[in-house]
Amino acid sequence: MCGLVGLLSDGRADPAMLRRMADSIAHRGPDDEGIWTSEGNVTGFGHRRLSIIDLSAAGHQPMTSACGRYTLAYNGEIYNHLALRAELAEPPQGGWRGHSDTETILAALTRWGVAATLDRLVGMFAIAIWDHGESKLHLIRDRMGEKPLYYGWIGGVLAFASEMKALRVLPGFSGGVDPEALNYYVHRAYVPAPWSIHPQIFKLEPGCHLALDAAALASPPSAPPSAPCSRPGLELRRYWSADRAARAGQASLFADEGAALEALEAQLRESIALQTISDVPLGAFLSGGVDSSLICALLQQELGGSLKTFTIGFDDPAYDESPHALAVARHLGTDHHPMTVTAEEVRAVIPQLPVIYDEPFADSSQIPTHLVARLARSKVTVALSGDAGDELFGGYTRYLSSRRLWNRLGGMPGPLRKAGGHAIGLVPPGLWRLAGRLPMGKRLSLLDVKAAKLARLMRRADSMADVYADLIDIWGADSPVKGGHALGDIAPGGFADPEHDMMLADTLGYLPGDILCKVDRAAMAVSLETRVPFLDHRIVELAWRMPLAMKIRDGLGKLPLRNLLYRHVPRDLIERPKSGFAIPVGEWLKGPLRDWAGDLLHDSVLQAHFDTAPIERRWREHASGRRDWTQSLWTILMFSAWLRTGADQPQSSS
Repeated sequence: MCGLVGLLSDGRADPAMLRRMADSIAHRGPDDEGIWTSEGNVTGFGHRRLSIIDLSAAGHQPMTSACGRYTLAYNGEIYNHLALRAELAEPPQGGWRGHSDTETILAALTRWGVAATLDRLVGMFAIAIWDHGESKLHLIRDRMGEKPLYYGWIGGVLAFASEMKALRVLPGFSGGVDPEALNYYVHRAYVPAPWSIHPQIFKLEPGCHLALDAAALASPPSAPPSAPCSRPGLELRRYWSADRAARAGQASLFADEGAALEALEAQLRESIALQTISDVPLGAFLSGGVDSSLICALLQQELGGSLKTFTIGFDDPAYDESPHALAVARHLGTDHHPMTVTAEEVRAVIPQLPVIYDEPFADSSQIPTHLVARLARSKVTVALSGDAGDELFGGYTRYLSSRRLWNRLGGMPGPLRKAGGHAIGLVPPGLWRLAGRLPMGKRLSLLDVKAAKLARLMRRADSMADVYADLIDIWGADSPVKGGHALGDIAPGGFADPEHDMMLADTLGYLPGDILCKVDRAAMAVSLETRVPFLDHRIVELAWRMPLAMKIRDGLGKLPLRNLLYRHVPRDLIERPKSGFAIPVGEWLKGPLRDWAGDLLHDSVLQAHFDTAPIERRWREHASGRRDWTQSLWTILMFSAWLRTGADQPQSSS
């Protein structure tokens, strides 16, 4: 894991500027630094290294191939690099200098070229390559989007970096807020690739390869390029696609559930074994849920019983799942490191969030994710995570609830359904809250919120996909963005099962835009490398070969992962309601964070971007306890806090 920066210019790749860019992301690589510029300063790379494999100077970056044709800087890990060395058979000219995967990539480029090398890589990566022979820059992002890569045209140069803060130090950085990106953010709580929050600064999409030469400097695109794209000096292609993998998998389904399970276990064991490659201490996050428990069970076996596991607990028992993790850790025999944090310690992270995430980002589980990363970093440098099990194997409750809701609503004639939605919407929220407190409704907490959602669904939904789109839309039609709009239906996948449409939509959007961004920034802020075994692309491809009935059945998702886990952990340690990585943000906004929130929500600068009336209305309703608007208010709070860092303004060139 590392951080990279770079410039493509007409001779202005200044080493001092590259160093300034690289220093801004020193947290991503505190162990080593390197600056390289080409002849004539046409291009240059900066690198900050978190040493994981080959801790010697032989792993120093930027690194040039033995043949002299390629110079490379990259962030990530190539898990199969030893197998690639074996496939290469002959070492590069002069022999291997060390055992880093960086040197392996360069040798592969020399032997096979860029495209064929990408097809062979198993890992997570953001890579910058300068081809001296063709005077061409290659920017590449891993298949699933684990590692970030921003790029854009700033002051006449093409600049790129692992984090946005490295671009903001450049003279000519103009800042600003892209209205389309802001609209996406408000409705989804993250800015999805290829957008960034700034105009003309873009994110390379997962599985994409961008090739550029000097001609690209003269014609910067006004909108984010999306693959495939060809314009003067710029070629963008998608070398791997989760969409294509899903369609190929569904065309070649497993017929036998037992065979599918054995194939999954074999591939998962191989992927975990590859991800143990490290010259520094390694551990794993353990929440006590299905995904992390399965990763830890197989990892503990792979390491021979020496696994360190990490869990954050909270002093509020209503949100504390650490006892479940402890029970799993004891059963597996891991070297477990739990830590209970107070509400004050959790809230102390909030002021750091705009700097950690660089862009507005409003998944509040970013806070405990950062805390558990900080705990792990005190003992290890690498931690494995159980992320992506939900998207690949049908674990989110919204897949089940969308089906249940549509089963109830879909049979009603459209006009009757819409009329019923209007009628429910006319009932005052106070009456719903009163009904929720009656003896017959004592378990119906937040009945007014649920009734409002049901009314909206009945008025708007004409399909199961509509139900799902409404469930994940944070602001809905009440968008406060000036000129904004509800995002509407998810892109149809065209699968026979709507649940697979939803899973693909999450894999393409929510997973890289929210989950992987959250984990990368939270961990790299404390110089911790995270690895995600479920995101080995071979597991992704295998998951899509399973029919829906093998993943979701009888109201329960992630059946393949559960069935594998039960070979190692008793069922009663696992089966409980899923709560996620929740903290009581909504209650804090009415209590200890009330003044902070009120100040941010009434900042006059918001008026440049939002119609503040719906924001003020939701804040009044939330603060009074009449409605729970935690999620939508958190998007505005994180945007307002980000604005206060001055990140939207042009930076000083001094």
